[in-house]
Amino acid sequence: MQPLIALVDCNSFYVSCERVFRPDLIGKPVAVLSNNDGCIVARSQEVKDLGIKMGVPVFQVRHLINRHKVQLFSSNYCLYADFSARVMSLLEEFAPIIEIYSIDEAFLNLTGVCHNDPIAYGQRIKKTVWRATGIPVCVGMGPTKTLAKLANFAAKKWKQTGGVLDLSDPVRQEKLMKIVPVKEVWGIGSRTAAKLNWLGINTVWDLARQPADKIREQFNVVVARTVLELNGIACLELEEIAPDKQQIVCSRSFSRRLTEYRELSEALAEFCSRAAEKLRAQNSVTGCITIFIRTNPFNLKEPQSQRVASIKLKAATQDTRTIIGTANRLLKEIFRAGYSYQKCGVQLSHIQPESTPDQFELFDVANDGLAKESRPLMKAFDQINRRFPKGIAIAATGFDKTWKAKADRISLRYTTDWRELAYVKC
Repeated sequence: MQPLIALVDCNSFYVSCERVFRPDLIGKPVAVLSNNDGCIVARSQEVKDLGIKMGVPVFQVRHLINRHKVQLFSSNYCLYADFSARVMSLLEEFAPIIEIYSIDEAFLNLTGVCHNDPIAYGQRIKKTVWRATGIPVCVGMGPTKTLAKLANFAAKKWKQTGGVLDLSDPVRQEKLMKIVPVKEVWGIGSRTAAKLNWLGINTVWDLARQPADKIREQFNVVVARTVLELNGIACLELEEIAPDKQQIVCSRSFSRRLTEYRELSEALAEFCSRAAEKLRAQNSVTGCITIFIRTNPFNLKEPQSQRVASIKLKAATQDTRTIIGTANRLLKEIFRAGYSYQKCGVQLSHIQPESTPDQFELFDVANDGLAKESRPLMKAFDQINRRFPKGIAIAATGFDKTWKAKADRISLRYTTDWRELAYVKC
């Protein structure tokens, strides 16, 4: 029996979530902004048609926003996460195995489920999600995950597909591959695509015709696996359980520029606290802490600074106090007065399961001044904060929170807060 993998991808997910409770915006240009309302991170098709790129700062396209009356929204992660959970729960009804790939994408193993009429089954998935959530999706199918991704790309790009495309037929595969640029292949980044183009490999079909061994020698095993996947040889299995993160990053831009060490320390401590919570949520510990601070790269009239500091821990930890203390020591090393800092953040790496045994140095008795790790204490903190989200904030070093990112255009949390439910007037 030929394998059949489907990729269900929500269309302009953040924008679609906002439109559910604002149907008057359907067909109109809508964009969602990043933290601090600085950059555009989600666009409706109408905004894409205006030539506004992903990640562009708002001030650079303000003339287009005003001219075409683009509706802007601050990121409403509570709303988006809830809609994502609803969509994924619906998709679980259609397949015995499902891999949640991202907040708006999931792979479904449909092998043996719908071989009689895969297109009709895909349309059923599409209509069910739309009817139950109001979120539009496209469905791409193929023998491998890479072909399912390619089919989904085509289903979104060409309306005549009806939002559903099956690439199980080799003839249809060849026809599509010959007109799609190689840069659109899942896992092919811009640098790899440029190198492939230099070698005369311009379309997906050109890449699929290459010997996998040769591609591995010239590039790496990932690109070689992509070649095999494009030829229907599955190299990527569905992961029912999401793997633990190997890096955890928490960073934000500030609503105003910070010039004092105290303010940066307070912000960094809060980011460390959030990163530590994520670390403990996957029952892991970190062996390396990296922090960074930087000024606004778009304001060339001010002095520019971008500095990074990192340290490998003697003993892996998940204790918020230890992570904050270490981050503050690093901050003292890289902070320089006279600069207006716009952003800072922390990265936890060398992550491993908390059950991994520690390796101690026989003669290491130095006191680094950090708090002794207490996992039961951290567990208690997490339980309290889950029940009372604003109950305990051990990261706070002051009470001035004016640096926090602004969200002046945020919509209501229609589905997760009783006080913000939508009202219907009859």
